[in-house]
Amino acid sequence: MKKTKYEVFMKIIEFGSLSRAADYCNYSQSAVSQIVIALENEFGIKLLNRSHAGVSVTSDGAELLPYIQKLSQAYNELSDKVSELHGIESGLIRIGTFSSISCHLLSPLLKDFKAKHPNIKFELIQGDYRQIEIWILEGTVDFGFVDLPTLKEFEVIPIMEDRMLAILPANHPYAREESVPLSIFEQESMILLEEGTKKEVLEMFRQHHIKAKIEYRLDDDYTIIAMVESGLGISILAELILRRTSYNIISKETSPSFSRSIGIAIKSRKQASIAVRCFLDFVVENKESYIRLMK
Repeated sequence: MKKTKYEVFMKIIEFGSLSRAADYCNYSQSAVSQIVIALENEFGIKLLNRSHAGVSVTSDGAELLPYIQKLSQAYNELSDKVSELHGIESGLIRIGTFSSISCHLLSPLLKDFKAKHPNIKFELIQGDYRQIEIWILEGTVDFGFVDLPTLKEFEVIPIMEDRMLAILPANHPYAREESVPLSIFEQESMILLEEGTKKEVLEMFRQHHIKAKIEYRLDDDYTIIAMVESGLGISILAELILRRTSYNIISKETSPSFSRSIGIAIKSRKQASIAVRCFLDFVVENKESYIRLMK
């Protein structure tokens, strides 16, 4: 089913751009502009401010935004119900995810599931743990991959433990050691990944009274890996992030060792569409074999 004008409008707000929203929704920019004009005429209110930098919601538009979001969510629920009436062979599944899960676990799962159910469509939205939790609460996604523990409102399906590893330049003195003591992060410049694994790393430092010498804070894991390769510092990243990287770095378990717990969070598995429940069943039944393939 095509996206409603309310869904398109929410994408414009999300991207801050008519052209990016048009690309995402597979519409022409002219069609997206007409949708905004139609909504403004329908409400008799200016919804967007337009400038060379993009678009932003007006103060009146901001007041209407929660109601437009509810209309968009209601349409998605209607679409799910229509798909349910048609049966498992159709439907849209919206998943909140992050890059390392998308690349190494979700991609092969989707490939094999779609081989059995080719008419079920997927929409993947990438963000950090907190964003994904908000998307689940708001109904932007049907479920999402998160770091456990998560919000008490969610039902949880545990997926895997992902080791946290120290990453060092190839010529680092600890390159030949079995493990890297956490105390080294008090002595050498550290590059901290701000999103994702930050919580586990800082909590581990707190537990062991480590005052890390954090010199850089970045949101992109591959930039961090490149900086470590260049000798600008050392870091701690999840093992899943480090798979299939061609950088000249060394990864080592820390001492003491620790990991992050990854799971799927959903508001209500019972109330989800047939397509969503079928996919989650597929994940639960097959996750161990896919995780083994990653090792």
